[in-house]
Amino acid sequence: MQPTDVTVEILKSIRDEVQGLRADVHGLSAEVHGTNDRLDGTNDRLDGTNDRLDGTNDRLGRLERRQTETEVRLSTELVAVVGAVREVRDLLREDLGLRARVEDHERRITAVETRVG
Repeated sequence: MQPTDVTVEILKSIRDEVQGLRADVHGLSAEVHGTNDRLDGTNDRLDGTNDRLDGTNDRLGRLERRQTETEVRLSTELVAVVGAVREVRDLLREDLGLRARVEDHERRITAVETRVG
């Protein structure tokens, strides 16, 4: 069987298309490699961001513990201040009660001195 001009042309056309596909595959391969390189860069940046977030979370944890410790100390001191205020209040009440008695005694002494005097 002898090749015809049509057969040769079809074969040439197929050959050209295969070569074009190979070129397209090589181009896609380069694009895929470029995309992979960009993804690797993005992953590296994300890893850095995650490291910074971990550091931030650690600092926030320490801050939270210090805040809690401060609140406990303040609460303890506040209880002590409340106790001191109650003692002062009780002393003032006692002083007011004594003041009334002293004034009564002063009036009575003045009355006695006036009669005796």
